[in-house]
Amino acid sequence: MHYFNFHTHRFTNQNSVFELVNQYPLDFDATIPYYSIGIHPWYINENNIYKELQIIESKMDLENCLAIGECGLDKRIDIPMDIQIRVFEQQLLLAEKYKKPVVIHCVAAFQEVIEVKKRLQLTIPMLIHGFSKNEMILKELIKNDFYISFGKYLIRNPDLETVFQSVPNDCFFLETDTIEETIQEVYDLAATYKKCNVEALEKIINSNFETVFNRKINQ
Repeated sequence: MHYFNFHTHRFTNQNSVFELVNQYPLDFDATIPYYSIGIHPWYINENNIYKELQIIESKMDLENCLAIGECGLDKRIDIPMDIQIRVFEQQLLLAEKYKKPVVIHCVAAFQEVIEVKKRLQLTIPMLIHGFSKNEMILKELIKNDFYISFGKYLIRNPDLETVFQSVPNDCFFLETDTIEETIQEVYDLAATYKKCNVEALEKIINSNFETVFNRKINQ
C-alpha cells in the first residue's frame, strides 16, 4: 500500500506514505525527500519577493521538487489583491517555464484564479488544494481543467460528501494539510464516500499522480 498525501505541512517519514511537503523559500529544509515550494499569499513580503523567487527557481531542476506552491489568492487577508496577483503570476510563469504542477491556495477568489489561468494561457497542471466549496464551483473548476484536492474539510464537513462523490475520478487528490488525522484516515473516508475499497482508491490516485507529475509513486 502506498498512500499519496498531496499536500502536508508535516513530514512524517512513513514508508507507506508518499508525502508532498509544503516548503517556504526562506525556511527551506533540504532533508525533506519530496516537496512543493512557493510563496503563500499570507506571507507575501514585498521586500523578499525577488529573493524568494530566486530560491524557488533554484529548486526547479531538482528531482525531488515536484511542484510550485502553495501559492494563490486569498480575499480574506489584508494584502492587496493586485500584489497577490502579481506574486501569483510570477510563480505561475516559473511553473510554466519548468513544466511543474502548481499547488493553489484559493479563498473566495476562484474566478480570479480561473481568469489568470486563461490570460496566461497556462498548460501546466493546476491543483486547488483543500477544497471546501459547493458543486457549482467544483464543476466550473473541472471545466477549466483544474485538479481538486480534498482533506481537512472532507473530514470536518459532512456536507462535502455529495460534492466529493461528484468529482470525476481522474481529477482529484487527497491531503492532510495541517490536520492531526492521518492520510490513511482521509483515504478511508474518501473510499466510503466513493463506495469503493481503499485499494481501488489508491489505484485512482496513483494514476492521477502519474498523469500530473509524470512519474510513478514508487519510482
